[in-house]
Amino acid sequence: MSAAPPIPKPDPRPSIAEVFARQGFVVVNRLASPEMVAAVAAHMQTRAADGAAILTDKQAPGTPSIYGGPVLDGLLTDLLPKAEFCTGLNLFPTYCYGRIYRHGDDLKRHVDRPACEISISLNLGQEPDEPWALHLGVGDLDVPVRLRPGDGLFYRGIDLPHWREPYSGQSLTQVFAHYVDQNGPHRHEKFDRRAGLSKSEDLTT
Repeated sequence: MSAAPPIPKPDPRPSIAEVFARQGFVVVNRLASPEMVAAVAAHMQTRAADGAAILTDKQAPGTPSIYGGPVLDGLLTDLLPKAEFCTGLNLFPTYCYGRIYRHGDDLKRHVDRPACEISISLNLGQEPDEPWALHLGVGDLDVPVRLRPGDGLFYRGIDLPHWREPYSGQSLTQVFAHYVDQNGPHRHEKFDRRAGLSKSEDLTT
């Protein structure tokens, strides 16, 4: 009689969603493909060069910032399945927003508005290739998060204060995809209270 196959042991490691639920943030390396990163970064640079950037953002005054549009809303849609997997939540997309940080820029310590209940901060490229820390206030701790191009930070932006110290590099292109829990108190922020998302451009590769 042949021996019974061994009973597989359960994996003791928590899932990504369990880590996110416990601490309110989680880093996912290589969240976006190089092709997606390059396409969104080029789009943001083009919009900034065309004069479409916002320069009056109180959190990062003078830093070129981009809101919505087909490409960024397309990214928001493309990342939705990963956002739901990594948080364990059913989500509504709200809006996508990007910044092109330059030497000397900083980000004021703040928490986000309700439409940013669940956020992804995605690195689209930096010069030089040296990560610039995004600081999270987690209880009494200052948790610096350093991302490389394509890496994403999932975090509860309305609960965790976050900020950046003055930038010593030359350029960092960063985009933020925001969502709300379909079953949570901020579900009415769907589409950032717009009629809908811009006609999206599929960036999936």
